[in-house]
Amino acid sequence: MKRRDLLSSLVIAPFLGNKSKSILSERGSFAIDANQVRFFNASIRERFSIMFIADTHLFMDDARGEPYQQYSDRMAKAYNQTKHFQTGEATNPAECFQETLDIAKNEGVSLVALIGDIMSFPSEAAVDWVTQQLKTTGLPYVYVAGNHDWHYEGMPGTVTELRDTWTKKRLFPLYQGGYPLMTVREINGVRFVVIDNSTYEILPEQLAFFRKEVATGKPLVLLVHIPLYAPERSVGFGCGHPDWSAKADKNYQLERRPQWPEAGHNEVTKTFYKEVMNTPHLLGIIAGHTHKQSLDVMNGLPQIVTNPNATGAYLKVEFIPQKA
Repeated sequence: MKRRDLLSSLVIAPFLGNKSKSILSERGSFAIDANQVRFFNASIRERFSIMFIADTHLFMDDARGEPYQQYSDRMAKAYNQTKHFQTGEATNPAECFQETLDIAKNEGVSLVALIGDIMSFPSEAAVDWVTQQLKTTGLPYVYVAGNHDWHYEGMPGTVTELRDTWTKKRLFPLYQGGYPLMTVREINGVRFVVIDNSTYEILPEQLAFFRKEVATGKPLVLLVHIPLYAPERSVGFGCGHPDWSAKADKNYQLERRPQWPEAGHNEVTKTFYKEVMNTPHLLGIIAGHTHKQSLDVMNGLPQIVTNPNATGAYLKVEFIPQKA
């Protein structure tokens, strides 16, 4: 047995059984070094790169936000001063966001992907500022909400109601006329499937959307704010954790939000998780939320979480045609 085949059998086969070789072939391979990621796949038409940004936590506000200060007060003070992830020097979220967009423009990325918690609360001032910054770069972008983007802490309502309300009232310009809960972008043969899981749950229409994308047979990359469950990670780390429930929810009082449900995840979320893990042409998952870069490989599927952009961090991901 060749060394490459041996490694594949040791690392992949225990999870995938007889499907290991076909899934490995369809997914290609990947490499990661610090905040630089590369995906290699034969279906990629030509080389391109994407800048992934999460957890900027902009706290800027103006007179329009004054009626909501009782709900924004804690998060408005959470990330006012940060330390740059590379230099350790003092910085702040707005400065980091601008710096990252400058890097994206200078490096000629094909897309800027904003994957949640760009704002610390749904501030009109912050949304206006972000929209203008993105317009100035001239780069195409896609946005999906994080749990803080639409959350005014302590405001009455279910998480689904609050997400719907503040998406329509504040976040909507960032969707560029698209549907907030899910969308897709295709670049050089790769389809980037964007799904809002900022409530830790998946809706039936989102599962149907994902299945439709899988049916294209094209290489996919899944973009979510909250990473998916990975073995040995904490309950709060990922969407789809089998122990996710009210009993495990330690932060609902601090964050002044409804407690996770007693019954745990709905069946749609469980099904979505299983189908994601068994999609052979899914190259990887990119997420934010945890504020700590990580890599988990599940069923041969890499999931990469980026460090927070509040410290200047980002992921630059390159997609490279795989040579025979």
